[in-house]
Amino acid sequence: MQSVHTNFPTSAATEVAPDVFFHLAAAGVSVVLDATEGRLPAIVHWGSFLGPQSADDIATLGLAAIEPPDGNVVDEPVRLAILPEHYGGWEGKPGLAGHRDGADWSPKFTVTSIIVNAEISGGGRLIETGAAAVTFYAHDDAARLGLVLEIELLASGLFRVRAEVTNTGPGVYIVDALTMALPIPVRARQILDFAGRWSKERVPQRRELVVGIHEREGRKGRTGADAATILSVGIPGFGFSEGEVWGVHVAFSGNHRHYAERLPTGFQVVGGGELLLPGEIRLEEGERYRAPWLYGAYGNGLDDQAHRFHRFLRSRESHPISARPVTLNVWEAVYFDHDADRLIDLADRAAKVGVERYVLDDGWFTGRRDDRRGLGDWTVDAEIWPDGLWPIVNHVRALGMEFGLWFEPEMVNEDSDLARAHPEWIMQTGGRLPVRSRHQQVLNLGIPDAYEHILDQMSSILAEYDITYIKWDHNRDLIDAGTFPTGAAGVHNQTLAAYRLMDDLKRRFPGLEIESCSSGGSRVDLGVIERTDRVWVSDCIDPLERQQMNRWTMQLLPAELLGSHIGSGVNHTTGRRHELSFRAATSIFGHFGIEWDLAEASEQESRDLAEWVAFYKHHRSLMHTGDLVRAEETDPTLQVYGVIDHDKTEALIFLAFLGRSDLSPRGRFTLPGLDPNKRYHVAPVIVGTPDTGRSAPPWYRGGSGAILTGRALAVAGLQVPGSMPERVVILRVVEEVADH
Repeated sequence: MQSVHTNFPTSAATEVAPDVFFHLAAAGVSVVLDATEGRLPAIVHWGSFLGPQSADDIATLGLAAIEPPDGNVVDEPVRLAILPEHYGGWEGKPGLAGHRDGADWSPKFTVTSIIVNAEISGGGRLIETGAAAVTFYAHDDAARLGLVLEIELLASGLFRVRAEVTNTGPGVYIVDALTMALPIPVRARQILDFAGRWSKERVPQRRELVVGIHEREGRKGRTGADAATILSVGIPGFGFSEGEVWGVHVAFSGNHRHYAERLPTGFQVVGGGELLLPGEIRLEEGERYRAPWLYGAYGNGLDDQAHRFHRFLRSRESHPISARPVTLNVWEAVYFDHDADRLIDLADRAAKVGVERYVLDDGWFTGRRDDRRGLGDWTVDAEIWPDGLWPIVNHVRALGMEFGLWFEPEMVNEDSDLARAHPEWIMQTGGRLPVRSRHQQVLNLGIPDAYEHILDQMSSILAEYDITYIKWDHNRDLIDAGTFPTGAAGVHNQTLAAYRLMDDLKRRFPGLEIESCSSGGSRVDLGVIERTDRVWVSDCIDPLERQQMNRWTMQLLPAELLGSHIGSGVNHTTGRRHELSFRAATSIFGHFGIEWDLAEASEQESRDLAEWVAFYKHHRSLMHTGDLVRAEETDPTLQVYGVIDHDKTEALIFLAFLGRSDLSPRGRFTLPGLDPNKRYHVAPVIVGTPDTGRSAPPWYRGGSGAILTGRALAVAGLQVPGSMPERVVILRVVEEVADH
């Protein structure tokens, strides 16, 4: 897997003796590593910043972490390495699971060298750094295995680790799992992760961490709508603004696992890695397997944890830095009915309301009249577009908009020229085709000829037309995903091939942006976001559902990476009817767009929509660079959230009324995250046609607002304005600067 740019200075790489302690510190987080006596590193502390520590302090802290033998356990203290080792008495999930024809299944690694990539201080037994990358090289001579263990504390305070194992001896070494584990303190006893399904992704769920394993496996060949996303364990009752929480995320888009484990001895860990199918990793002598990054995020509250992911993502060289353009996607407007005149009219209407990017969705290629045929034949359908895509592309570009196009490169219909020519390119095992899903099969990109064919077809389209954006879809799970004719499991190779295809296209077409769509939000992870520019949160754009899905997807990704669109008045997934104000106010806190047949919009709706587009353009810089803030829930029918700029001079706050409360009025709401010593003017913002049926407390009437300190807003708050259900109130918060 390709690594993410980290900005660690390569000129500062230093080799140190394999008998030291490390104290890494950044952004209020400390990580203390015990790397003494040539053993694999163990975490002594991962959590809140420790402050200045001497070598004696750190050594004492290391001794203080050693648990005495108690009860019927091994006679020596069990030492938990980041790659847990069974040989030392660790009875939890091992780090490396594998064997060489039944032998060499319990390795004992000895560190041979350590490279530090950072400015370092200290000496002797203690190495101190800020943000740093530390690489451990180790070997087991008996098992004939080499190991590289990479540990990084990033400038955001995110902590990440990965391992690479090499077969250094004769014969095949089979790797069944390579799983990292990060220890957490015993006071962390409540688990938060996510479940979900198609069109209802990232549903939060909590439970107690008890003795045993809470394990979430993804066996779909993609991340999955039900993925754990971030598996966190924290102080019971932890919320958005308070309560220590430790979480992990596996940065991989194929099969994977996250887990939390509590042993009877009191050890607790969170960990994860790629979930390997039988026989996927068979290492001949000299071959190696590298696991994906496991990210660890410590925070004092969930917002603090989310900020670490967001700041890291925004620090990358590949992070989109241009203003996120207002995007119109034609899918829910026309589906497979690709009529050129209708699509050109839609482009005219889109440009009139201020759209900046127009995306032609599924249905443009040969034979594609429904989802049963044509998939895999990436040539323009001459019956629909006798002059190619030039009429629509040229028209869109003449209107000043970018042009984007839908592909599903990893899939194929059996009713397609590609499948008829190369049935052996369909992933399969057991001498049978897998069960169909959405009438399609998986194209095996792990086969070099299949990969080159798709790369060439996509490149031909991108080279011919002025296309700056791809909506990259992936509409089925990988079932029976083997390679013909052996049937050997191929999810691992397929995932890496998909990454490679994205990378190759971006190299060939600089500036190309890619959206990760996978039946909606079934491929949302830090592996795919290394090479894409946004994700489609869900195929459901019902604003009531999206309030929850956007809220929790932002635990991992910042708003500018979340595709967030306005649909039609009656939602196509749920059948609910919503006012434009609720649809728009929900959509703008993200990468805003439209998925609506604008020919059906009334003149008033078109005028209001243009106002919402203008509002988004005016405020997107704040929404896409500031810090996410979410108030603790005091009423399940009200969500308070928003964004605050880094200087805490300005904020945009949303009050989302999701239903009818048991109370009327609801009482006060608070605004966390502002500077307690600054004074702020809080005032409502009205965009488009004002909502009716809203009773106003004195501070809200007439739009004049209120002026209070950040401390008063966080502690005492303001009375919630009255509202009909399924509405959003937007507040603009601006620092009041005293006249001198």
